[in-house]
Amino acid sequence: MDRKKILVAMSGGVDSSVTAALLVEAGHEVIGVTMKTFCYEGTPAHARSCCGLEGITDARKVADRLGIPHYVFDVEEDFTRDVIDDFVSEYAQGRTPNPCVRCNSNTKFGDLLKRGKALGCQGIATGHYVRSGVDDQGNPALFRGLDRKKDQAYFLWGLPSEILPLLHFPLGGLTKAQVRDRAREMDLVTADKPESQEICFVPTGDYRDLLRTRLQNRHPALEPGPIVDLSGQVVGEHQGYAGFTVGQRKGLGGGFDEPHYVIRVKPETRTVVVGPRWALEARGLEVDDLNWLLGPPAPGEEVSIQIRHGATATPARVDESSPSEMTLELVEPQSAVTPGQSCAVFRGEQLLGGGRIRQPLQNLTGRTGVQAQTPVKV
Repeated sequence: MDRKKILVAMSGGVDSSVTAALLVEAGHEVIGVTMKTFCYEGTPAHARSCCGLEGITDARKVADRLGIPHYVFDVEEDFTRDVIDDFVSEYAQGRTPNPCVRCNSNTKFGDLLKRGKALGCQGIATGHYVRSGVDDQGNPALFRGLDRKKDQAYFLWGLPSEILPLLHFPLGGLTKAQVRDRAREMDLVTADKPESQEICFVPTGDYRDLLRTRLQNRHPALEPGPIVDLSGQVVGEHQGYAGFTVGQRKGLGGGFDEPHYVIRVKPETRTVVVGPRWALEARGLEVDDLNWLLGPPAPGEEVSIQIRHGATATPARVDESSPSEMTLELVEPQSAVTPGQSCAVFRGEQLLGGGRIRQPLQNLTGRTGVQAQTPVKV
């Protein structure tokens, strides 16, 4: 076995704990690190948050149990700039961000690489359910995790390609049940610890609380505005467009002949556009902020894409592509293609890269089945 010195990100959860334990079991020299991304001092959720005091304490307990060193790195400044500020900015623009993707792409793995090099490590490991390996040409590559319910390849499209040869994902070939069984076998304190579901830097559970504290007084995103239907008729009033995302049904009021959903958020006029479910369907999408782990797919190539966490991958054809943006044609229309969310691109099981959804290209096919002559951007 090629014994390596490996830096392991330990959040204090069961996944990262078992990751460290499996690498120790395999004979590697392991160093555990926990990243302090945000200060919760004085908030009700600060102790139990995944990145709060409890997480740091549990990570240290596991490190002690495994007999490995453990460090806490303060990355609050970088995390605030790259993740929290971006999160607030996206909502202020009427988009729906994915902070976990942003954290992995801009903060977590970059900092791990920097710290690992300083500590003389030859590898970096995390508890993501994704597999590392090589493609048909022998290039380092990432593949979907075996447990499709836990597969996290979607969150890693933004990684720099040069980091791929250093990555280790021991959980990629395991199921969540197997991971918990191994944690119990190894008597790890995190074996039955519940998973953290909240956004780590929103301890109240309501992201609008964060927006209220970080946006200036009377920011348009938090001010009242009209709710309009597809014809432009005003059907209601909202108390801030930042509280809405494409596909949302809650908070739109009643009085419609059929259920209505958010079709688009228009920050320039503080308008929320609503309509029936059929108006959510898109026949394509535009993606920008691209990042490729190996190389971009060629125009005309059929790939599979994932447009939200937990969604099933869907086939799409590359229509147009440049270094900065890409247009994809969906083989089957998809509902609620949401600006700001991530679009991860796959070739089979392999993660090619991805980007942020700029906007859907919508059919706007009505009940009569009559389709618009050209794609309409609502």
